[in-house]
Amino acid sequence: MSGGNWNWQDVPHGTIAWSASAREVETGLWRSVRPVLDTGKCVSCLRCWVQCPDSSVRTENAKVLGIDMFFCKGCGVCAAVCPTGAISMLPESEFQRGGGQGKEGE
Repeated sequence: MSGGNWNWQDVPHGTIAWSASAREVETGLWRSVRPVLDTGKCVSCLRCWVQCPDSSVRTENAKVLGIDMFFCKGCGVCAAVCPTGAISMLPESEFQRGGGQGKEGE
C-alpha cells in the first residue's frame, strides 16, 4: 500500500487508517447516485460547497468548477441545497465504470 491511489478496501479491517488517509483514499466507489452540475444554471452561491460533508465540490476564486468524484459519496446534500436546481442526482449505472472515478461530475 505504499504510494499510488488507494481506496477504502485497502484499509485493514479493525484498524485505524494511516495518517492523512482522507486525502489519499478513494471513498466515492460505493455511490449509487452521482451529482451532475449544470454550469449554465449554477450561480456559484457556494451553498453546495459549504454543505458538502466530503468537501467534494471543487471551487476556484469563489466559482464552482465541478464535483470531485474521487471523494463524493452521492449523499445528495449538494442537490438539496442548490437554489437554482443546477445539481441533479443521476443513477451511477448511467456512467461508465473505469479505474477510479477521478475528478468528474460537471
